[in-house]
Amino acid sequence: MFPLGDKELKIGILGMTEGNGHPYSWSAMFNGYDKKAMADCPFPVIPVYLGKQPPHTLGISGAKITCICCTGYAERDEAERIAKASLISEVLDTPEEMIGKVDAVIVATDNGNEHVERCRPFVEAGIPMFVDKPLVNTEEDLRTFLRWREEGAHFISSSSMRYNKEYLPYYTDNYELGKLMYICATMPKWYETYGIHALEGMYPLLGRGFISARNTGTVERTIIHLKHESGCHVNIIQGVGQAAAGMLVVGSDGSKYLQATDSYFSFKKQLDLFVEYLRTGKEPFPFEETVELMKLVIAGLRSREEGGREVFLSEILS
Repeated sequence: MFPLGDKELKIGILGMTEGNGHPYSWSAMFNGYDKKAMADCPFPVIPVYLGKQPPHTLGISGAKITCICCTGYAERDEAERIAKASLISEVLDTPEEMIGKVDAVIVATDNGNEHVERCRPFVEAGIPMFVDKPLVNTEEDLRTFLRWREEGAHFISSSSMRYNKEYLPYYTDNYELGKLMYICATMPKWYETYGIHALEGMYPLLGRGFISARNTGTVERTIIHLKHESGCHVNIIQGVGQAAAGMLVVGSDGSKYLQATDSYFSFKKQLDLFVEYLRTGKEPFPFEETVELMKLVIAGLRSREEGGREVFLSEILS
């Protein structure tokens, strides 16, 4: 029965996709980790930022990652390595084996094209989920998740950039900047997987009301222009090999450049809020925001495919 209340939570984690080490790091944030085994993690940044944390910051009260399954890009051998590094007691060969063993599942893969099929067994079994960003990359898949939600499925999805410690104060207090007129959010890697980081990092500054997206970039170099009903314009500038995330916010009375620096803080906050959701049923923010963000993802991809056409969000789910 959802919500799950104060019970000891057994959580399963699914992985993984190319370039995404969340099964290592997120599991360690629940369970703690073996320093020697984690040193061999294929994502060197993870043991670095974990190593900066005092031991008491690791762990989420009453919740553990108890089993892992890797399918797709990596299989059982990688799952065994993750389990050893992040102190996970059981490695499974198929995701469906988690059913009956766990109270909830984290889908720790960042390929939105895979999420419907990765999530389907757990939706059908009534198991609540956290789904890594982006939830989807296509309108068809967004319709599927909306239908599941209407049928009573319990899931949330977000980018950790929503919880970046440098950004958070400006979501509630940016008055010294005056009326927001322009935002430029930068991000490395590909729009399909990391575009949502740039989108969701800036989204709480403006909230709902995005009108359209025009993508005049390429697969390797994304250049997107977004329009918002407030009159603020947004650029998403993204590319393979580009430097880390940041955001320039320009208002009528001033401007501020914000640099994202602490991955541990934002990931841990995201996971803490997932556990709170499991216990109380309270979503960290309205699901309607996730829907609009997914429309922005879809519109950006559609615009690129259609030669830079301005794609209106009203076209999606119309």
